[in-house]
Amino acid sequence: MNKFKAYIREYHPIVHVLVFGTVLISLTSSMSMPFLAIHLSNSSELNFATIGFIIGVGPLAGTFCGLLGGVLSDFIGRKKLMIFSLIGLSIAFLGFITTFNPVLLVLFSIIRGLSNAFFGTISKALMADLTPDEKRYRMFANRYLAFNLGLSIGPMLGAFFGIGGSTIAFVLTAFIYILYAIVLFIMLKVTNYNEQSDVAANDEKVSMSLIWNAVRSDVPLMFFVIGGILLTTVHGQMSVTLSQYLKENILDGIKLFAILMSVNGLTVLTIQIPLTRWAERFSLFQRIAMGCILFAVGEIGFAFSTLWVAFIISMFVFTVGEILVIPAEYAQVDEITPSGLRGTYYGAQSLGEFGNFVGPWFGGILLAVYGGTTMFVFMALISLLGIYFFYRGKQIYNKKEKKDSHLGHIM
Repeated sequence: MNKFKAYIREYHPIVHVLVFGTVLISLTSSMSMPFLAIHLSNSSELNFATIGFIIGVGPLAGTFCGLLGGVLSDFIGRKKLMIFSLIGLSIAFLGFITTFNPVLLVLFSIIRGLSNAFFGTISKALMADLTPDEKRYRMFANRYLAFNLGLSIGPMLGAFFGIGGSTIAFVLTAFIYILYAIVLFIMLKVTNYNEQSDVAANDEKVSMSLIWNAVRSDVPLMFFVIGGILLTTVHGQMSVTLSQYLKENILDGIKLFAILMSVNGLTVLTIQIPLTRWAERFSLFQRIAMGCILFAVGEIGFAFSTLWVAFIISMFVFTVGEILVIPAEYAQVDEITPSGLRGTYYGAQSLGEFGNFVGPWFGGILLAVYGGTTMFVFMALISLLGIYFFYRGKQIYNKKEKKDSHLGHIM
């Protein structure tokens, strides 16, 4: 009880609301969104690549048009944009079950992608603003833990109640988004969060031009963004192609897919905290590199597995890679972020969401043309390539810091 009270006091109330909301959203979303590819495959004549495009176009829109979030937040404010984004997500999930028209499905996917991008970028910046520097890595790790808490429970609850991938699951997800919006709106009022003073304190107005200039002028950031795109291609929406592969090639593949989604969440739930603490002895780059290697091992496992137990082991290995990589990526960008430019740099990091389009779309093409083995092996190679970009980014940043420090001593 004392530890729980200490944890509550450690972070701002709004941070707790955002973390708890992440649990509920991931719980209901894991009953619906991972099964969307199977839902479309069973209910339409769409091929793997088209389904991948429909699902991936949302993150693609979020990657580029999502940069408008900084501009919109200037006009309507952070609070309103977060609330409107949650409402947009609710509309998108309802849209997925009301039509099989590809054009409309693309539209709802774009709404989902934009809303996710707006809410994700603003909420991450807000959580960082409300959290001391030395606690941010663990805060981001807790956010990731919250996501996987819901992810581990969702598929099991969906299977138990027989609603996984059903219309009910999509409606429930839409309802939770609306509920989340209401609670967040109330808490922002109750805590008297003053976004104007927060923005003034950071002296920053995020815009597309600022983000683009930051990526062009800050070479380490550019390398981190490219590395992030590659890694997101591998892990961001891997469930899209994995679900289609299992459905077509493995006996009771849909059941196995639900189990693998639960394994993914349960693995994070059980080992994320001790693994995160253990990993703190290593540098951020070392954590990312280890995670990339585990991604590759997991993908190779998927490529050559035929038994359920082999897929489960491969998913476990892959998930350990996620635990190491995801919070370290956030912290790596935060480490190189100049004072007053956190929103801009987090906005630049959101360009990594481009991988959420490339993964399901290009993965769908590889799956349709060359088969699952080639697709998984190719993803393994991409994850290893990601190491190079994070290494170069860190190398250039360290040289710059060393040079600046030397000049500082001279002056």
